[in-house]
Amino acid sequence: MRRWLYLAGLVVQAIFYVAAGVNHFWHTAMYVAIMPPHYSHPVALVQISGVAEVLGGVGLLMPQSRRFAAWGIIAMLVVYFDVHIYMAMHPERFAGIPAWLLYGRIPLQFVLIAWAAVYTKRDALTA
Repeated sequence: MRRWLYLAGLVVQAIFYVAAGVNHFWHTAMYVAIMPPHYSHPVALVQISGVAEVLGGVGLLMPQSRRFAAWGIIAMLVVYFDVHIYMAMHPERFAGIPAWLLYGRIPLQFVLIAWAAVYTKRDALTA
């Protein structure tokens, strides 16, 4: 059962990051709109983060790159805290998003980090 959960979580997480990364290109304007104003070149940052998410998701699927990809996803999620905190501190800029969601994204980052951390350890599929 544990092996099945490990594999299911891996595949779901990989699909999640690939889809989220592709979404950065389909809805670039939405992601640019949530970028804090202290970042220059927001379009480039949105595209770079989209590529990073796709690569992280694909990297999770390959045993040779799984641990590196998981650490990369964790680093990316830590960087994203700035955006989520900015959004929570400036809800007036995001009137279309409920306040609970603006604040809820912050603890969700911790859950996503913990989920990615599962794959930073020795591969349970080969153990």
